[in-house]
Amino acid sequence: MTTTAPRLGTALARLLVLAAALLGTLLAGAAPASAHAALTGSDPKDGAVVATAPKEVNLTFSEQVAMSPDSIRVLDPAGRRADTGEIRDLCSGSVVRYGVGLRAGLPDGTYTVAWQTVSADSHPIAGAFTFSIGAPSTTSVALPDRSPGGGIVGVLYGIARYLSYAGFAVLVGGGAFVLACWPRGASVRPVQQTVVRGWLTLTGATLALLLLRNPYTGSGELSDAFDLAGLKAVLETKTGAALTSRLLLLGAAALFVAVLFGAYARRTDPKEKKDLAFGLGLGGTVVAAGIAGTWALAEHASTGIQPGIAMPVDILHLLAVAAWLGGLTVLLVALYRAPSLDRRAVARFSTVALGSVTVLAATGLYQSWRQVGSWSALTGTRYGQLLLVKVGLVAVLVGIAWISRRWTRRLADPAPAATAADEPEAEASGAGAEEAKPEPEDEGSGSGSLEQEAEGSGAEEPEAEADPERAAQLARQRAAVATARRKRERDADPERAGLRRSVLTEAAIAVVLLAVTTILTSTEPGRTEEEAGRAGTASSGPAAVPDRPVDIRLPFDTGGVDGKGVVRLSLDPGRTGANALHIFVERPNGKPLDVPEIKVALTLEAKDVGPLPVAPDRIQTGHWSASGVQIPMPGDWKIQVTVRTSDIDQTTIDKNVKIG
Repeated sequence: MTTTAPRLGTALARLLVLAAALLGTLLAGAAPASAHAALTGSDPKDGAVVATAPKEVNLTFSEQVAMSPDSIRVLDPAGRRADTGEIRDLCSGSVVRYGVGLRAGLPDGTYTVAWQTVSADSHPIAGAFTFSIGAPSTTSVALPDRSPGGGIVGVLYGIARYLSYAGFAVLVGGGAFVLACWPRGASVRPVQQTVVRGWLTLTGATLALLLLRNPYTGSGELSDAFDLAGLKAVLETKTGAALTSRLLLLGAAALFVAVLFGAYARRTDPKEKKDLAFGLGLGGTVVAAGIAGTWALAEHASTGIQPGIAMPVDILHLLAVAAWLGGLTVLLVALYRAPSLDRRAVARFSTVALGSVTVLAATGLYQSWRQVGSWSALTGTRYGQLLLVKVGLVAVLVGIAWISRRWTRRLADPAPAATAADEPEAEASGAGAEEAKPEPEDEGSGSGSLEQEAEGSGAEEPEAEADPERAAQLARQRAAVATARRKRERDADPERAGLRRSVLTEAAIAVVLLAVTTILTSTEPGRTEEEAGRAGTASSGPAAVPDRPVDIRLPFDTGGVDGKGVVRLSLDPGRTGANALHIFVERPNGKPLDVPEIKVALTLEAKDVGPLPVAPDRIQTGHWSASGVQIPMPGDWKIQVTVRTSDIDQTTIDKNVKIG
């Protein structure tokens, strides 16, 4: 008999609306993908003023990045390219450094370094800083204010990521639920539709991610999604290879779904069905692990510490999530739309869910240690805070699952009116057993009159046969009566109703949990953020600025003829790194004094550095100069100046100054 599935109740609609609202709030408040690799140093440094133009600009990152010819751009004050466009790989051991050569003969002024690349875990990162040659100047360079991975492309990419996780969970968890918990569900139409929709969602989301990848990591323009050259470049990256592999594995998953809901559902011989179930279980596990591996090989698990352990752990984590949340989705559909549900299937899923939660706890603990690493990162970074939210949601979900297990135990108890002799008959009859139950006497008059009309139609069968329209009307009435009867029987079962409510609540929280997980995978891990912060602080130091040169006056007296005067010394910019040194020797009346020789030495006594000799060149009468005077580290430096006014008359004067 053809039946019409009842609509979901108002409680389901309200909870799904609430879950959608929470999901929208999370996605709307989520920032674009944060930097998973961080810039930890540069040469020249941000804000530095150098006396002469460097030959190249070097950038140092916290982890491996993917570079393209335009990943590092150096722009002159007029906005023109000042670099050669040739990226140099300067990586050595654990140091990740890349450089770009500069053109010869660059004029003085302020230069802008703009960089954009993709971190090893597939997320785009970008930034910019300035340095000056000679002296700072105005610049007409206008950098885009859009962050990488932002805008409409970033939103669409985030939605596609969420749908891919959801589709994977429903596809894998739904198939596992049918094979391990409810084999008869393979022939139930709503269950088939749910699993197939999971496959379609994952496939569509993967195609969308592949098309959006180029604008997501590049221009941010949605129109570039259909740029064939950009798509070709994406296919050559690690992420592109992972997405392509996922599509190929989804082809194998389609075959699995076809056999599960085709040959397996039609098998009647117990031995043949058991053998086919074993083959489907083995093959399905391999395909599911392969699909999960496309995330592990291209995202967080593939970078950082212990990737060889992290990737298989990540695969187990994803499979456990799918078995729990995907099975929960199919169970919810079965409770609301299936004509009947084997009580033993619910009990089996309860065991599967418990095992999944155990695996989730173990793998999640390892992942948390690996990605966070410290208590300060757990509370002081965005990743750690999102992780705490996720842990809280999982705790709530486990609590509701415990309530569901209580309803499951009640549901598994034999009904009081049932006898041992009745159970085999009920098991064999399936949906027909429910239709054979007596109708309650206290139903509304509307349903009763409908049933009476349908039941009384037997006397009118000859007339109905002569009138096809009347026959179709009676068929619709019988279907409506059967549907209403099954709905009343389900609603009259308090155990089933209680289980439906608890499972529905679990599913609503799972929707939000999946959203938090999606955002978490797009957020810089707490361990990386803290390490990058420490490395940046240690390597950058105070930026060189042009308005703080070291200016000192040193009176001297060599004791000979014309041996008195003043040395004026200027060290610009007076910071660590390269400095320009200017020395002016004057008579007591302020006029320039020409001396045969002058020498300078720098000493950092606290670190036992120096003396570092400096031999300035004579520029003109009373003026000596040296460029590129290197100050290796900040501290209280002693500047010693030796002045010789004749072949035998000289003196050394010194003064301590704070540099850097």
